Amino acid sequence: MESTRQQKISRLLQKDLGEIFQLMARDHLQGFLITVTKVYISPDLSIAKVYLSLFGAGDREEIFKRINKTKKEIRHQLALRVGKQMRIIPDLAFFIDDSLDYIENIDNLLKA
Repeated sequence: MESTRQQKISRLLQKDLGEIFQLMARDHLQGFLITVTKVYISPDLSIAKVYLSLFGAGDREEIFKRINKTKKEIRHQLALRVGKQMRIIPDLAFFIDDSLDYIENIDNLLKA
């Protein structure tokens, strides 16, 4: 169970990472929409598990690889935004959130 502090920091990171990905998608990933669906932070605030939902025409795996390659740059941008509020910027671990695909699959099965 997450503490109140973990929940507050998760929301802060989710908001700021969402803004970072909006700027990144506009500049580098034309035609893709990246949404930060959930952020889980470890109790010692050193690791953040970031779940991303990727929308757009193209290969999702290729975009996910690009995101992982620029992980240090994303962490640096995050540090510039939350550096005054957090002493240690957590390491980022990205995961693809496929819950929307799962919901769509269930809807299709129910319609059939």
